Amino acid sequence: MGKKIVVITGSPRKKGNSFAMTEAFIQAAEAKGHTVTRFDAAMKNVGGCHACETCFKSGKACSFDDDFNEIAPAILEADAVVFSTPVYWYSIPAQIKGIIDKLYSFCVAGKEIGGKECAVIACCEEEDMTVLDGVRIPIERSAALLKWHMAGEVLVPGVLNIGDIEKTDGCAQTAALADRI
Repeated sequence: MGKKIVVITGSPRKKGNSFAMTEAFIQAAEAKGHTVTRFDAAMKNVGGCHACETCFKSGKACSFDDDFNEIAPAILEADAVVFSTPVYWYSIPAQIKGIIDKLYSFCVAGKEIGGKECAVIACCEEEDMTVLDGVRIPIERSAALLKWHMAGEVLVPGVLNIGDIEKTDGCAQTAALADRI
């Protein structure tokens, strides 16, 4: 039976390396019968968390009306959440960070969202694999706090320019990730 998967991307480059890996994952997941809903964070209007702790009190995930209120219901219904992003300055890009920070709303509201699967797809310019820790570790820790199971990760170093991912097995790895969800 197919699962509901939410994919959240963090890159503003529509033809970039992390987008190529995202596409490979989505195609493989859909071929397995999963339903995939994709949110491209860079094309959404999601502000940072205001720590007002009024989450879900107005019927919406966030009292500040932005696009997280469109994303949150999909996360609630999902069986799995996949984050796909490049590394920006050794960390999570601002485009996706607002969404990750607002996962806090589920905790504040006491929403039971444990038991989901989670995966991370990330790439970076440098060859040093530890550069990917700035993305990998916060997502792993967030998943642990939310009681999500890490189903896998695809971490690809050494890609900067559009198309560099084609010189690696990154897309094949992300397609294989769909087997683990």
